[in-house]
Amino acid sequence: MNQLNIFAIRAILGAAFAVLLSRFFYPQANIVYVIALGIFLVGMAYVMEYFRSKKSS
Repeated sequence: MNQLNIFAIRAILGAAFAVLLSRFFYPQANIVYVIALGIFLVGMAYVMEYFRSKKSS
């Protein structure tokens, strides 16, 4: 899989989990906070991938 496909999958899953988590824990949350949570989740996926690849090298 190329990098664009991986990003698309992470972005879709990040958005889905952001909506799910925010509606479950904070039903009154503003859409801006949901978007920020989605960006945070995708960013953390890349950070974890960086540390995992750094550790195995």
